[in-house]
Formats: sequence, structure tokens, C-alpha cells
Amino acid sequence: MVRQLKRASLGLVLLLAACASNRPAVIPQHPSPSEVYDEQAHVPPFARQQFARFSRIDAVSIALREWRLFGAPVDDLPEGQMPDLGEAKPERLPGLWQRVGEYWWLGINASDSSSAWTGKHDSDGRVFSPKQDGNYAWSAAFISYVMRIAGAGQRFPYSPAHATYINIAAQMADQSIGGWAVVAERPDSYAPQLGDLICHGRLRAKSVRYEDLPAGPFTSHCDIVVETGANTISVIGGNVDDAVTLKHVPVDVTGRIAGPGNASYDARYAWMVVLRVLYDQ
Repeated sequence: MVRQLKRASLGLVLLLAACASNRPAVIPQHPSPSEVYDEQAHVPPFARQQFARFSRIDAVSIALREWRLFGAPVDDLPEGQMPDLGEAKPERLPGLWQRVGEYWWLGINASDSSSAWTGKHDSDGRVFSPKQDGNYAWSAAFISYVMRIAGAGQRFPYSPAHATYINIAAQMADQSIGGWAVVAERPDSYAPQLGDLICHGRLRAKSVRYEDLPAGPFTSHCDIVVETGANTISVIGGNVDDAVTLKHVPVDVTGRIAGPGNASYDARYAWMVVLRVLYDQ
């Protein structure tokens, strides 16, 4: 009886081995470069698949949510008058440096090394000095985050530099390119609407004007319009005082931020362009 059981077991093993030998070999498949660098691989499904239409109300609501997360700061002081808080900068505080990291991770395309930055870490996880935070400026990552999460899909040129989408918007305005969801408008002829972006040059690029666009790489800043009014509009920007901060910008009776010749009404910022965002609704 024991010999019969052994012979039966041996026969079953040989049968299974024969079946296995007839199966094709399984060769591990390596992802293609396009799969490795899928620029939207990190994007949540609701934004990647656009569960809802690209909406200006959603974009404004997302910006306001992030502003409240940072404590709803308002800065209407002249540029550069806020004190340097060092390690106490909001972008470096527990819970907030990670949030800045999410702006980088979700707002910037996956192949860009800056997508791994946080409010106080480089892409290798090393903590940088508060005095070096200008090398890790996240204001464009914030705008990119808002547009991505609001459902812009592949219609917004996500970038760690505002100049990228400012220049593309200028090319959209002169119709040299198409397909993007931003169009440049002169500040003296177009009143920014909710969800639009207003931009100015910074540092050595303060003199850049609408007529200079597209202007190649240049240092700049953009804020998103979250409220319009008779005398001022409210805008929110990232990395303003090292936080998500609201500012009030003066406008004329038509709602424009600049007078004839693109002369900004704002004594603090020479607003040079309005980026009209082509929302679905």
C-alpha cells in the first residue's frame, strides 16, 4: 500500500513537471521610459481623470483652503518689509513644510527633480538653511498645484518657474501656439476675473513689461485672483512671506490693475500681465 502511494505521488509530481515545462517562460517586463517618466503618475485620479470640469470656482476654493491652512495671513505692507523669521518661517514649521512638499510633488511634473523638495528639504532629503530658501522658491509650484488639483489636466504648463506659463500665455495671445489654458492680457485693457493670474517681474526682471513677452527665463511671481471688488481685488500667492498669503491689489472703476501704458496702480508691484485662464466653467 505504501509503495502504491509513493508511486502515485511520484507520478503526480512528474505530471505537474511536464505541464510546467509546456508553459511559456515568464519574462519580467521593464517599464518603458514613457512609463517611468509618466508626468501625471503621481496625480490623484480625480484630477488626472478630471472627474469634474475645470472650474474657476474650484481653483479659487482650493487657493482659499490653502490660505486658511497657513493661518489666513494678509500682507499689504510694501514688498520686503516682513521680518526674517529664520527657522520659524511658516514653510519650515511642522505640518506646513510637508504641505509645501505636496505642492512640489503634485504641482510639478514627475520627471523634475524639484518635485521631491519640501519647505525645508532638497530632493535628497537634506535640510537647507533658511537663508537659502530663495533657491527653493515654491510660488510657481503653488500655482501649478492649484491648477492641477482644480482639473486643468494637460492644458496647463506646470512648472517651478512662473516665466514658463507667462511666456506660453504670451504665445497663446499672439496665436503662435495653441492648446493651452492660459492667454496673456494687457493689464490696462483687461480686468482680471476670479481664477485668473496676475504677474510681475522680480529682482533684475522688475523692468520686464507686457511688450517684452515672451521673454525667455526671468524671475517673476504670479498670484491667483480670489475676489473682485470696486476698489481692490484680493489675490493669493504661495511663498509670500514664506506662506500662502493674501494681498489686496488696487483697481480702477473698470476693475483693471493698470492704467494707460500698463502703469500699475499698485505702488508695491509693477503688474505686467494678466493671465486669463480658460476654465471650462
